[in-house]
Amino acid sequence: MGKVTGFLEYDRKDEGYIAPEERVKNYKEFTVPLEEADLKEQGGRCMDCGIPFCHSGCPLGNLIPDFNDAVYKGRWKEAATILHATNNFPEFTGRLCPAPCEEACVLGINADPVSIENIEKNIVERAFDEGWVVPQPPQKRTHKSVAVIGSGPSGLAAAQQLNRAGHTVTVFERDSKVGGLLRYGIPDFKMEKNVIDRRLAVLEGEGITFKTNTYVGQTISVEKLQNEYDAIVLCGGATLRRSIPIKGAHLKGVYQAMDFLKQNNERQDGVTEWDETIVATDKNVIVIGGGDTGSDCIGTSIRQGAKTVTNFEILNRPTIERPTEQPWPYYPMRLRTSSSHKEGVERVFSISTKEFVGDASGNLTGLITSEVEWVTNDNGRRELKELPGTEKEWPCDMAFLALGFTGPEKTLIDQLHLDTDMRGNVKATSYATSVSGVFAAGDMRRGQSLIVWAISEGRQAAHHVDAYLMGSSQLPLKDEDSDLPRR
Repeated sequence: MGKVTGFLEYDRKDEGYIAPEERVKNYKEFTVPLEEADLKEQGGRCMDCGIPFCHSGCPLGNLIPDFNDAVYKGRWKEAATILHATNNFPEFTGRLCPAPCEEACVLGINADPVSIENIEKNIVERAFDEGWVVPQPPQKRTHKSVAVIGSGPSGLAAAQQLNRAGHTVTVFERDSKVGGLLRYGIPDFKMEKNVIDRRLAVLEGEGITFKTNTYVGQTISVEKLQNEYDAIVLCGGATLRRSIPIKGAHLKGVYQAMDFLKQNNERQDGVTEWDETIVATDKNVIVIGGGDTGSDCIGTSIRQGAKTVTNFEILNRPTIERPTEQPWPYYPMRLRTSSSHKEGVERVFSISTKEFVGDASGNLTGLITSEVEWVTNDNGRRELKELPGTEKEWPCDMAFLALGFTGPEKTLIDQLHLDTDMRGNVKATSYATSVSGVFAAGDMRRGQSLIVWAISEGRQAAHHVDAYLMGSSQLPLKDEDSDLPRR
């Protein structure tokens, strides 16, 4: 490593933020980058630890010590090459990934871990600024064609890898623009959409074709794709949203979080017409669900001028420190406070919503809740117990359900007659489904997960698709899986 004692000499430094009272006035990204000298020192904190557990913490298997070392030595172009060798889109993960690599960092056992995610983000931003990220079309084509359905991170990763192998790749997207949840689920203040667009320009320059406003299974049949393409890769998301089956859930003012976030993103993109306008201005807003989607609803509601914003979480308040039952290097479920939480929200834990209350016109006016605790039953399982006498009514004009997703939509699954697992995801061994020539990756195969897993899934699937088409593949494969049927 460039600085063997760097972890002893340098403290962790993270990028700064524009003050909440200023950043909530718009939807722009609000981070303040570190100076180059500070970034080099942060790279120098990476230990010569012998076994880099950060590799196993990262689903992509990023070569983290290698690019940290290059950053410390000021070899930014080399760092960008190392980073892109395993990660197609570090500008996405550098902004949106919860950094399981940092939780697995050896330095994190008794000190602050290396700021891997921020280093990654700065490497790729430097690469774009310097003009190092350019289209690299394949030198020759295979005359094989692949249809990728879904343009989220798994679909984009699969498309780029398959294009690099020389196949002719077409990506089908049912929305008007490419990006999936990157485009419509992530608020601009976490990632401005020009970050997606500049990468799409590179992918198009490499020869990938994108067809938007094309809903496979509705506006175009799966049979048509099966007849026209040598392979199909299903990369749709786990978009079936979890509801809350309680009284009053039908009231006007109770919305799914993704409907709210998508509409706001479209509004920022210039779309002005909706069937129903969902705006939090001057409303008492309650967000039900404590994950990233809930956090995004909080930040968006505040920017829209909500009167109050409250966040409900049915789980107990996590500890700030790593729980004893989740030792290093496992990813711990500890209390995480996002930038949106710091902008003004009341967080309430161990609370369950029992009923939505409305007026005579069917408008939401409040919620009834009770406090809960999690107890271990005689079978050793944790179960929810309501605490008597803790009912409370909260004023609420708008409630957002950020309760996660239950799996992929069934349109393509049913039309292709695909086997599914017990959770309703597409069953795909080595990414191959039960139908020859049809593969699956990302949330559609593994269920709701992280962006870093989506990219990893797309890359892995591409290897197996290539092997199916050509008999073998030179595309990188993180782990060897069972053999696929050959074509």
